[in-house]
Amino acid sequence: MSKKTDRAVNVTDGDLFKPLVVLSAPIVLSQLLQVGYNLADTYWVGRLGSDAVAALSYSWAIVFLMVSIGGGLTVAGTVLVSQYKGADDFTKSHHVAGQTLSFVTIVAFVFGVIGFALAPWLIRLVGAEPGTDAYVYAVNYTRIIFVSVGFMFWFFIFDALSRGWGDTRTPLYLMGLSMTINVLLDPILILGFTDNPLFAWVGATSLEASLYAQTGFDGFGVEGAAIATVFARGVAAIAGLYLLFSGRVGLEPTLADLWLDLPTVKKILEIGAPIATEQGFRASGIALLTALVALAGTDAVAAYGIANRISSLLFLPALGLARGTEAVVGQNLGAEQVDRAWNAVKLSSVMIVSIFIIVIAVAYPLAEPITAFFIEGEDSAQVVTYGAAFILIAGPSYVFMGVFQVLLGGLRGSGSTRAAMMLSIQELWLFRIPISAIAILYFGMGIYGVWYAIALSYVLSAATTVLWFLRGTWTDNVVTDDPSPSPAGD
Repeated sequence: MSKKTDRAVNVTDGDLFKPLVVLSAPIVLSQLLQVGYNLADTYWVGRLGSDAVAALSYSWAIVFLMVSIGGGLTVAGTVLVSQYKGADDFTKSHHVAGQTLSFVTIVAFVFGVIGFALAPWLIRLVGAEPGTDAYVYAVNYTRIIFVSVGFMFWFFIFDALSRGWGDTRTPLYLMGLSMTINVLLDPILILGFTDNPLFAWVGATSLEASLYAQTGFDGFGVEGAAIATVFARGVAAIAGLYLLFSGRVGLEPTLADLWLDLPTVKKILEIGAPIATEQGFRASGIALLTALVALAGTDAVAAYGIANRISSLLFLPALGLARGTEAVVGQNLGAEQVDRAWNAVKLSSVMIVSIFIIVIAVAYPLAEPITAFFIEGEDSAQVVTYGAAFILIAGPSYVFMGVFQVLLGGLRGSGSTRAAMMLSIQELWLFRIPISAIAILYFGMGIYGVWYAIALSYVLSAATTVLWFLRGTWTDNVVTDDPSPSPAGD
């Protein structure tokens, strides 16, 4: 047996606060690094102007759809690994890890081929006008990402499996390595060696001139951001697979576990398909919302892209606690400790409300400086105004969003993925999109209508999810060895 460093956290015994923090903090930090990808891309692409920033917004609507569906399937690995571990069935935990890797890899390959072929049509679908600079940039960026989708999915799989096992630190270390590579490559690959602010910052303009004289490289523009991301993701993905199969993180799938087993694949689909469907609906909703925003003009699309980056940063504490709650609920229900699972959800909710009150209080007075950080140029003033309004209008509603996400994490950890799917879909499709459409098309509120729609959708979704959660039927949905569908309690 190979040497291994099992960093799994014990969540089935003792105090709950410490394991929740120990599990969630690395997830928050890992997601912060993930946001670092997006922020670095947006910052350096922002040096190219509003068309380039708008291109990222168009592309992200499509890439998010692909990532969301694949990521939804990987959550099945989290649920199964955590509950089998809670039941002390380690052999099945290892087997599920291998099965999840094989199945989701096949899905990634199919997505890559389809996404590359349909990229021009998909970018038009979300509102980009063919022939414009924003359209050309977006198509090229999207195609590069789809070519490398396997790297992205492999890391997502490793992250999900490790989280189910109770190890959130190892994925954090790999994400740190990947983000560092991306941040170092971004300014060079995007801007090259001509008028690159990076060289001015470090006082190396003469070096920049020398490098340009030798290479003539003036950057790949928007495509450079995609190339940097591909390379950085690839390093993390390969390292993650090595750690997984070496047994150094606790899980030890064998090559035999990679051969698809129909009952296991069926179970992965039973749990993962609702999550993938949920994420697919969410991502397609984001794409539709992007198309609606496009009706308000390029400045509105650029501001929406910046708002998405800011939102992803605000989203971090909720996402971290939600995923930590998934693992804690999964393992405790696997160990038949229902009261402990309930207490974990309650404690996470209190923690996230406290965190967001502080975060919003800090961000509120800095709305314009935060937005201005992501774009510069003579055409940026309106974009900054729009972006600052997002923080002022939608910011306070993130307290409700935090509770909403924690409760969804509890449902997913229990295996109640259908309930989580329906409750998540309602936020976007029942509330945010209809309210945005009415505000833009009938009241002429433009991007401001979208900001109000976001705020209302989080408040209403949190209320309905609390009511559903208090029914208590989610505690019946413990995953068992029976490959038949889970109970209809959700």
